[in-house]
Amino acid sequence: MKKMILILIGSLFILSFGIVQDRRTMYFPKKEEVPSTLPEGRNFWIFIMAGQSNMAGRGLLDPQDTVPNPRILTMNQHNEWVLAKEPLHFYQPKLTGLDSGVSFARELLKYVGDSVTIGLVPCAVGGSSVDNWLSDQPFNEVKLLQNFTVRAEYALKCGQVKAILWHQGESDAFAEKLAPYKSKIETLFGSFRKVIGNDKLPIIMGELGSYYYPQEKQALWDSINVRIRSIANADSRYSLVPTSDLTSNDDRIHFNAASQRELGRRYANAFISLQKK
Repeated sequence: MKKMILILIGSLFILSFGIVQDRRTMYFPKKEEVPSTLPEGRNFWIFIMAGQSNMAGRGLLDPQDTVPNPRILTMNQHNEWVLAKEPLHFYQPKLTGLDSGVSFARELLKYVGDSVTIGLVPCAVGGSSVDNWLSDQPFNEVKLLQNFTVRAEYALKCGQVKAILWHQGESDAFAEKLAPYKSKIETLFGSFRKVIGNDKLPIIMGELGSYYYPQEKQALWDSINVRIRSIANADSRYSLVPTSDLTSNDDRIHFNAASQRELGRRYANAFISLQKK
């Protein structure tokens, strides 16, 4: 009884003084598990996650997010394949949270044969603009395109790169950046496809959220969405993931955990739809 009282007092103390570890990062760094074997190349479907913070993830984690599936792997910061556990991204460990990667892979496994293993390659870095991606200058200590290239080239040695999952645009949602945004994105995507060696590689783009405040900023986000929709509508190699009904964290910038999970499912279904064309 005395022990229970002490535990209760301790818990109240933690809650009162805010000494609670952030649930976005409480599982980071996580214990990595190496798969017993890697799948054959033709059965290893690899997807590169690129963009900025909403692809890197800022959602709250649950313990279930760190329970691995042997058919879902991720590439760690040392370019090694390990069993996928959220959070997948690691470039900004104090900010990194739940992203859409594992939910994407879980959904995709429903549609593929039992022999297929999904590989996720995290490359997204929060706050990165298209110009940051196109240049060779470090952003948040990462040379974005060079990092993408190194990881993609290693992925190609291991399996088949099936698509790029892209979410970005918040850092370009400024009046002076809107006009060249579409052409710059298309140039960047061309660079991605050149690295992969496949000019028909599917690229799945997620819309920016519809929850920003004030309205003037939301209008700029909507303008980014108009531009990425025009790319997707004009080219069958692209697919667009709608987000207007998804919700955010309190910051009104990042998708919350429920929306990240739904976003992953939508990316998976968008990829399946592209395969049927």
